[in-house]
Amino acid sequence: MMSDDAWGLAGGDEIAPGLTAVKDLGGGTVYEAWLAFDDRLHAPVVVKVLRPGHVDDPVSRVGLDREVALLARLAHPGLTRVFSYDDEGARPYFVLEHVDGPNLSRLVSRHGAVPEHQLLPLALELASVLHYLHGEGVVHLDVKPSNVIMGAPAQLVDLSVALDVDEAAALDHAVGSDEYMAPEQCAPGERGTVGPAADVWGLGATLFRAAAGFRAFDREPRWSQLHDEPKPLPGFVHRGAADLIRRCLDADPAQRPTPRDVAVELEPMIAGLPSARLSGFTLRR
Repeated sequence: MMSDDAWGLAGGDEIAPGLTAVKDLGGGTVYEAWLAFDDRLHAPVVVKVLRPGHVDDPVSRVGLDREVALLARLAHPGLTRVFSYDDEGARPYFVLEHVDGPNLSRLVSRHGAVPEHQLLPLALELASVLHYLHGEGVVHLDVKPSNVIMGAPAQLVDLSVALDVDEAAALDHAVGSDEYMAPEQCAPGERGTVGPAADVWGLGATLFRAAAGFRAFDREPRWSQLHDEPKPLPGFVHRGAADLIRRCLDADPAQRPTPRDVAVELEPMIAGLPSARLSGFTLRR
């Protein structure tokens, strides 16, 4: 099990010199993630540490270096910053900016559907990040609620499977998280070429979960998006947002809006909201 491949750290333990573990944030198959205190920065940070079983795996080591390099060259308000890394110590790791806030998945699980005065600015902020990434030639490939931190602005995290556009187009195997993978991510080649439009599908699936409080597609059978239509959105969802989400979830990549299209459509919807809101902006002036 994933939890068996762990360093056995606890709060107060030293992750590496100058980095003290505070709280286990979970992580994934390849990394442990810890809220930690960085003595050099004198601030809380997030540390992603390769799990013991992946330290000697060349694919995992390349993945660590790749994610660090990507984060180091990208700069956007909706992307967390990388502060430092060490790929030569006993526990290879990198240090990320800590954004205070729950992830979207946890928020929806605890409180249900996100109200429109939060949903619409969230959608705009995520579209902004994707617009930037695609402009830099990067496809995220894992847009999902657990990778959205509800800060101000929202943060899209985890570039561990992100690829350059040309690399994404050459994929011949599935990459991503099952319920949030565009059809072409599930079956590259057979259902289309993987590219920026796949992130728009992931955005649509993420916003569907936020707007409705449940997923657009069932978890079983696996990859039901290959043959099923998304579930209907509840009637309480903002009509314009519902239409936009449905178009993001089009099975044909060519029919999906671009992130800029999404942002442009959201602007008048946000303008129609009550003025007392904490976030949201326009990409055009």
